[in-house]
Amino acid sequence: MLKGLKIFSGSSNRELATEVAGKLNSQLADVTLSTFSDGEIMVRINENVRGSDVFVIQSTSVPVNDHLVELLLMVDALKRASAGRITAVIPYYGYARQDRKVQPRVPISAKMVADLINAVGTNRVLTVDLHAGQIQGFFNIPVDNLYAAPVLLDYMNEQFDTDNLVIVSPDAGGVERARAFAKRLNCTIAIVDKRREKANECEIMNVIGDVQDKDTLLLDDMVDTAGTMAQAASALMSKGARRVSAACTHAVLSGPAVERINNSPIEHLIVTNTIALDSKKEQCSKLKVLSIAPIVGEAIKRIHEETTLSTLFV
Repeated sequence: MLKGLKIFSGSSNRELATEVAGKLNSQLADVTLSTFSDGEIMVRINENVRGSDVFVIQSTSVPVNDHLVELLLMVDALKRASAGRITAVIPYYGYARQDRKVQPRVPISAKMVADLINAVGTNRVLTVDLHAGQIQGFFNIPVDNLYAAPVLLDYMNEQFDTDNLVIVSPDAGGVERARAFAKRLNCTIAIVDKRREKANECEIMNVIGDVQDKDTLLLDDMVDTAGTMAQAASALMSKGARRVSAACTHAVLSGPAVERINNSPIEHLIVTNTIALDSKKEQCSKLKVLSIAPIVGEAIKRIHEETTLSTLFV
């Protein structure tokens, strides 16, 4: 057990937080989270944190706004209880997709959320696979953006014949990610060219690259409604792919996502536990969930001991 370290968990990542604490030979600190009859969130820290190095593990996943406010209130309570340093561990950073103005009169929500996290007294942020790297610059405090790639790559090396594997980016924006994985797996890449008609809907246009008789692996940072993934999988099969699998860090899986995945040619969807999946694992037998607890736990240990994190960013 690391001296002076306390790990708290919000309601969105209890299972992951418990696993992280176990990796550090610790236990979750005692906190009461409840709601008033009108829906207001109430937080109470039930143990002394004065001078402690505190880590609050909370993904801002569904319900996004409730989990965000819960995180903010926990940090505020810890600050007022004289915690020495407070690190917000946000495995999935909600609102990250709204990181710039794409049309007139819209907010930059990722920046606004960063301002809120800054304002309540957070000293540091630890997150995983930000949707856009520039979000780190929205904060006025240190931000460590870990990558789930080592966890995903280990699994892919074990489960796939890389000699016949093609890493596929479902859109042009993910080419750099696909290239990085393909380089480490020593395989080729392909790109699905799509035209997005409106939010959460897209039309698959073409497959760039050779996928004939190949095992293909669609790779993205998150899967939300799964429309892109399902259509991309169909496009790959129509181009002669032998089989299609998919992988992502953040399994948002909102709306019709589970149904679309179940009805798609995708054989396996490999995800991490940055977001609690609960009943979705039972609803979708194609899901393979990998744990990021070892990476998050090691990062917390190094931050607490004031040692370098550089070797984790691979």
